[in-house]
Amino acid sequence: MSEVTYYVALPFVFSDDGMAAGEAAECLSANAAVMRAEALSRKPGHAGAIAFSRTGDPSSGDFSDAKLIRKFGDVPDDLSAL
Repeated sequence: MSEVTYYVALPFVFSDDGMAAGEAAECLSANAAVMRAEALSRKPGHAGAIAFSRTGDPSSGDFSDAKLIRKFGDVPDDLSAL
């Protein structure tokens, strides 16, 4: 089993129902994910953004729960669906 850690910046956009997840961006490091999330949180139409990581085995599809690194702006309190 070869574990890999992915770092992701995920924006949240305003929608008719309040807020929805936007398009995730994979990043090379935790720091890059934080910087990207901060930039995404400032874009017009975005409520906020988060940086998170997930570790697991891509060949089997088994991944641990997402670990929040940092959040910016307004994001949902329940991030368990990540």
